[in-house]
Amino acid sequence: MSPPPPSSSASSLVLAALAVVTLTTLSFSSPASAAAGPRPRPFKKIYAFGDSFTDTGNTHSESGPSGYGHVSSPPYGVTFFHRPTNRYSDGRLVIDFVAQSLSLPFLPPYRNISSSSAAAAAASGVNFAVAGSTAINHEFFVRNNMSLDVTPQSLLTQLLWFSKYMESHEGCRGKACRGALQDALVWVGEIGVNDYAYTIGSNVSADTIQKLTITTVTAVLESLLKRGAKYMVVQGLPVSGCLPLTMYLAPENDRDDIGCVKSVNDRTHAHNAALLAKISDLRKRFPDSVIVYADYWNAYHSVMKTPAKYGFKEPFKACCGTGDPYHYNPFATCGTPSTDLCPRPSEYINWDGVHLTEAMYKVIADMFLNGRYSQPPFSYLLGKKQRGG
Repeated sequence: MSPPPPSSSASSLVLAALAVVTLTTLSFSSPASAAAGPRPRPFKKIYAFGDSFTDTGNTHSESGPSGYGHVSSPPYGVTFFHRPTNRYSDGRLVIDFVAQSLSLPFLPPYRNISSSSAAAAAASGVNFAVAGSTAINHEFFVRNNMSLDVTPQSLLTQLLWFSKYMESHEGCRGKACRGALQDALVWVGEIGVNDYAYTIGSNVSADTIQKLTITTVTAVLESLLKRGAKYMVVQGLPVSGCLPLTMYLAPENDRDDIGCVKSVNDRTHAHNAALLAKISDLRKRFPDSVIVYADYWNAYHSVMKTPAKYGFKEPFKACCGTGDPYHYNPFATCGTPSTDLCPRPSEYINWDGVHLTEAMYKVIADMFLNGRYSQPPFSYLLGKKQRGG
């Protein structure tokens, strides 16, 4: 990764670096399924979409880049799976905790459901999320000379994969899938940070990217709702200005009230406000569906305000990495020989400088599923499902 030009704005600079780091090629290892609890399952399946915060292995591609294979090396996966599983963490992600809370197996990535074990797991859902994915169609970035041309998958690609899967495995197309989606939870993870990253060094403004990103995400949500998605959760963007990579690259005078990069957090906050407005419109247009907004920004922000309350002793440093002051160096990333691992990952919010620890993902998942950071509460969605409403 080459250093960005000095003329770039802080927010564009750090978001661009976020995209570069998450563009990786991985080898899939199917993790053990979560043990089913005694409770009846409110949902039979989960279909997930998103980026590296939700991806459980879709970045794997024989023709893809090979410079970031460290993510499929130890110590990734060390906390829960005890081996790398192509998750960008030391263990489980938010989507894994969601599956476990619903007594469902961990979701296999779409691009690996050809194996017998993954195919069996797919009976309870599929994960279409891709690390490095953009919301806007990749061709837009190519036409504007903004593309790194490494991970061409976008949210629209994920929708295409979903359509192919539903046709081949559920025997339905378009609106005919309504019945097949009645007992499914559609989980749309955070996506959009990589779109903003591509603005670096270009004439396309962040405001334009916001407009196009929100328009694309809304169109995908509308498509899923028209096909019959009745129970949906949509995550906003997190406070990515609190990541070690962001802190490492941004000037020290660009900080907010919790000590994170203000320009980046302001951008993601504005994005989420626009997204929530579109979700409100969709709720009016699809009154028979439950659309929950998972407020990643405020949930994460709340943890950063009082990290000790949630068991964290180190809010800014990466657990796996090297260097000062954030134990992060973009040229020596976690999984490479020059890095080291913190003794207690559960005390850290950040895992590798760009992604979070299992402990943090667990806290965020609990805030979504049982706390006050979902609008309406997730319990409301479960109640509607159990009543058949």
